[in-house]
Amino acid sequence: MINRIDKKFQEDKKLLSIYFSAGHPSLEDTVPILKKLQAAKVDMVEIGLPFSDPLADGPTIQESSTQALSNGMTTDKLFSQLENIRKYINIPLVLMGYFNPMMQFGIEKFCKCCESIGIDGLIIPDLPVDIYHEKYKILFDKHGLYNMFLITPQTPEKRIRYIDKVSNGFIYMVSSASVTGAKNTFGDSQKDYFKRISGMRLSSPTVVGFGISNASTYSTAIEHSNGAIIGSAFIKFLEDKGVNKIADFISSIRD
Repeated sequence: MINRIDKKFQEDKKLLSIYFSAGHPSLEDTVPILKKLQAAKVDMVEIGLPFSDPLADGPTIQESSTQALSNGMTTDKLFSQLENIRKYINIPLVLMGYFNPMMQFGIEKFCKCCESIGIDGLIIPDLPVDIYHEKYKILFDKHGLYNMFLITPQTPEKRIRYIDKVSNGFIYMVSSASVTGAKNTFGDSQKDYFKRISGMRLSSPTVVGFGISNASTYSTAIEHSNGAIIGSAFIKFLEDKGVNKIADFISSIRD
């Protein structure tokens, strides 16, 4: 069966993917947020698995993660929330989290749970691509899970080509070398980076993340890529306006 992520990229459109922390703002908001995002015609969703030491995340995502943990979010809780999710949600769902909680849960058990509820892929920022390739790719493939890797403006071309060869789904282009967080515009160096990666003619689609917060940064990001991911700006919106206003946020990005 074709993976939903591949299917989505075959639609020949620029994708909008949204990231949020599971269990935030409230513990039971995970499923309502997913339903509202699908209704607002978002293409893909990344569900953040909260972790106490999120290295790549800026203050907004860190705080949402901390709040989710204090709300009682755990890996077990997330899997139970998502148990019947494919009755309502047909867009690709990606779990984004750190390797430590997955190892504590048990990697094989984690992959099995993902497969049984219909998760399409994982993003694990602290799992190096070579370790994945040597130790875990066979397991991920067995459970139909894609694993997406991050590249930054500093990633050497050789490594990008290697990631392109051994991973599937898409390549997550981090827009800058800093942690996550919303920005109002992209500078020339970021635009040059987007163009440079586009010029490499990779076989994997590319999606830009970190620093996308409004229609302007979204349109700059998708000019030379297949889509863009919004996290911090969406989380702030949820905190300010609540789950019921999600459609307003999505239309502000796309219109």
